[in-house]
Amino acid sequence: MRILRRTLLSVVASAPLLPHFAWAADARLGPRTFGSPDAKVKVTEFFSLTCTHCAAFSRETMPQVTKELIEPGKLQMIYRDFPLDRLALAAAMVARALPADRYEPFVAALFASQDRWAFNRQAMPIDELQKMAMLAGLSRETFDATVNDEAFAKEILADQQASEKEFGINSTPTFVCNGKVRAGEMNFEAFSKFIAETAG
Repeated sequence: MRILRRTLLSVVASAPLLPHFAWAADARLGPRTFGSPDAKVKVTEFFSLTCTHCAAFSRETMPQVTKELIEPGKLQMIYRDFPLDRLALAAAMVARALPADRYEPFVAALFASQDRWAFNRQAMPIDELQKMAMLAGLSRETFDATVNDEAFAKEILADQQASEKEFGINSTPTFVCNGKVRAGEMNFEAFSKFIAETAG
């Protein structure tokens, strides 16, 4: 399986390693999850919103994961940002600026329309991202303030650095379950096998 590998943002290297997500200080940095907190199995996905492999997993695998594992209460997905470029960082910031209950639907919508906002050569990607955010209920004023919030960006990048160090992540998507790491997009069968091998 071909795994997306890109050089991380130069800004990542220059960002100070801040404490791992200042949850109490900024609600935007709180946990983003999908599924029951009481689910026996919890899988963390590290993803980049401009990663085509992440988008493929979202479009092709997550619908079945949702139907067969999340909705029955067997699995909770925990989302962690691992932006591979500046546009992905901006998109991650915007997604987190929405109320927590709108986060997963917005991320899914970004993945479903990735060609329209991230790779549209006929338009400015940041403008297309703003249109998507507006449809999700984010005002232009809040959008502009969010994408220009350097402290917010550094917190996300600091968490990315911490994740890279802790789990050795260098590509997206990467999944972690009970400390076991699996890189690369998976179909439902492969995802289920990964869970079975790690969550027992």
